[in-house]
Amino acid sequence: MPFLQTTKLKTISQHINEAQNMHPEATGEFTSILNDLAFAVRIISRDVRRAGLNDILGLTKDTNYHGEQVRKLDTYANDVIKSSMKRSGHICIMASEEDDDIILNPVQNKKAKYVFVFDPLDGSSNIDVNVTIGTIFGLYKRIDPNSEDPGTIDDVIQEGYKQVAASYALFGSSTIFAYTTGQGVDFFTYDPTLGEFILTKENVRMPTKGKSYSANEGYYNKWSKEMQQYIDYLKTIASDKSRPYSLRYIGTAVADVHRTILNGGIFIYPSDSSMPKGKLRIVYEANALAMLIEQAGGRATDGTRRILDIKPEAIHQRTPLFAGSVEDVLECEQFLRGEHPFQK
Repeated sequence: MPFLQTTKLKTISQHINEAQNMHPEATGEFTSILNDLAFAVRIISRDVRRAGLNDILGLTKDTNYHGEQVRKLDTYANDVIKSSMKRSGHICIMASEEDDDIILNPVQNKKAKYVFVFDPLDGSSNIDVNVTIGTIFGLYKRIDPNSEDPGTIDDVIQEGYKQVAASYALFGSSTIFAYTTGQGVDFFTYDPTLGEFILTKENVRMPTKGKSYSANEGYYNKWSKEMQQYIDYLKTIASDKSRPYSLRYIGTAVADVHRTILNGGIFIYPSDSSMPKGKLRIVYEANALAMLIEQAGGRATDGTRRILDIKPEAIHQRTPLFAGSVEDVLECEQFLRGEHPFQK
């Protein structure tokens, strides 16, 4: 078995601590939160890989806020994350896809100033067929960091640009932990023999234009005419060989976005006639993914507005999402406005 490159050997804890050391005013709270988050991901990764043995595949008898049947692994991941993130006492309030309302953290530290939002297991429909799934996280400071009162819903529904960190975990052929604190995107790969996340890609940058698109074309007939025209355009042969684009769709937003960050192109989850406000939730899915996309040099909008500028009105508010290489997203927006020459 090849050796790890010792000159590049750096764990996620070392990486986080190095970042903290660059800020003499740091209290260590933020570092503690990121370490708790990495610990939760390690637990979920272990049990995802043992899911068939541990009897946590399949559905429960419950439905969540969105009317979706809850899978056993959804519930388990949700409980693991809540338990892990409550432990340090630095989180005053949380919001999860699996919980109807905000989650207050009854800790002794009345000055806890961070807000944590998450989708515990993205791609639930892929769980039982052994296809890549993931977890999405966003972290904010509460609106009044000096308050000793419980957190409120207003702390949770802040604009995405106010995030102090965003990350996702990807449970595929390997477990990848991606995170940003607003200074670029770093990828860590879990080595189960060491029990550590090792830095594998630093300051990741996506191409300004790609060669693939990611969309569920099963909804094509529910899309707007402009959206249909854009997809038709991507599949049309171009004389300069810039098209057709390849279709790449997994059905787990984290996995599709991860591939887009690495290879470029565009991830598309538009509104349609059955979901006029879109499918993805802005608070704990779209905002975190948009921050990561932007920090990797990409663009993320709802078709007209920058995702990170949108002020949510509710915890579970939905949004369309167009994210990826800058040139691809801008061209898609041009189609949505009916202004692309291909449409004439």
